[in-house]
Amino acid sequence: MRQGPSFGVGSHGYDDAMSGTQEQTARSPSPANRLCLDYRAEAERLGPPAAPITDVHTHINGARASAIYKDVAARFGIERVYSMTRLAEVPVVRANLGDMIRFIAVPNFMDHQNGRAFGEGYLEDIRAFHALGARMVKFWVAPRSRDIGREIGDPNLLSLDHPARIRQMELAEDLGMMFMVHVADPDTWFATRYSDASFYGTKRDQYEPLERALERFRSPWIAAHMGGWPEDLEFLSGLLSRHEHLSLDTSATKWMVRELSRHTRDEFLTFLRRWEGRILFGSDIVTTDQHLSEEAAPRGMGHLASTKSEAFELYAGRYWALRTFWETDYDGESNIADPDLAMLDPKRHDAMSAPRLAGKSVPADLLRAIYHDNAAALLERWYGA
Repeated sequence: MRQGPSFGVGSHGYDDAMSGTQEQTARSPSPANRLCLDYRAEAERLGPPAAPITDVHTHINGARASAIYKDVAARFGIERVYSMTRLAEVPVVRANLGDMIRFIAVPNFMDHQNGRAFGEGYLEDIRAFHALGARMVKFWVAPRSRDIGREIGDPNLLSLDHPARIRQMELAEDLGMMFMVHVADPDTWFATRYSDASFYGTKRDQYEPLERALERFRSPWIAAHMGGWPEDLEFLSGLLSRHEHLSLDTSATKWMVRELSRHTRDEFLTFLRRWEGRILFGSDIVTTDQHLSEEAAPRGMGHLASTKSEAFELYAGRYWALRTFWETDYDGESNIADPDLAMLDPKRHDAMSAPRLAGKSVPADLLRAIYHDNAAALLERWYGA
């Protein structure tokens, strides 16, 4: 059983009796590193993972940012990565990461005000991604998609039931591609930004179109972010039991740390054992060259970093949190600030608040499966070895 980080962290934050004092005093807390960790040293302390890690869910973009990501990935034991890279950036990202990276077809969200990007345009992009070796297609149907659809003039445009989506799934199936889907968002968001259920639907409503699509399209599916409901393992078990060609990935680091930490170790391990073979490691790390610019866009992911060192911390912090959760018995505050806390309770939380991170010390055989073997068994049948 691995211990937590190289200093004690409790419910009131890190204590004064920590190793690496010189490094500690040289750092200031940031949203990506509230605990002022030396992520390079922490990667060495964690050591090699139980198996070389396949990260099935990332968004790697940017000539310079992808090079920083490659350094981070090597330090934390990431051997292969599947990425929803923007189509135009595939060549430069592939040049940096080589055989390490494989691609997932994704719509052109940079042109999100153009309905064609999610209709005929996505059909063209699916074909283009397939020609570049992609064998998985992503369908993003989070409740926020209704906002995009409404701006374009059709709130249901991105629904899995929409005729345009059906054509895209048919094309992907004809090309021999599997599916990834983002179907729902955190419970915290349904309590706040999605409180208008007459427009967004309830959380359970999000799964009705998915289950119809699962019945119709029999290629393998990966439901991102623990199927969109890490808060409810019983619901996920029902979903997995009804659809044998469905797997889950563990991506969306802040969300997973917050909600999976709430489950007891016994509950969580029981779930993992029951669905052994169908849980895949993912991070949802997003890289962009905006992370290296002081002039980054104020919205989106670009504002999360503005220098090379900040980008390194942003990417490394995600892998530190995930490996700490999966491998150790650490029990303390997360290293990453979580804005959902302030969204729910602004009187008690601010922008730097973080939830508990309760490490589950997952046994080595399960770790090997989640980190590597499950992805190898599923994805290499579609992408090739």
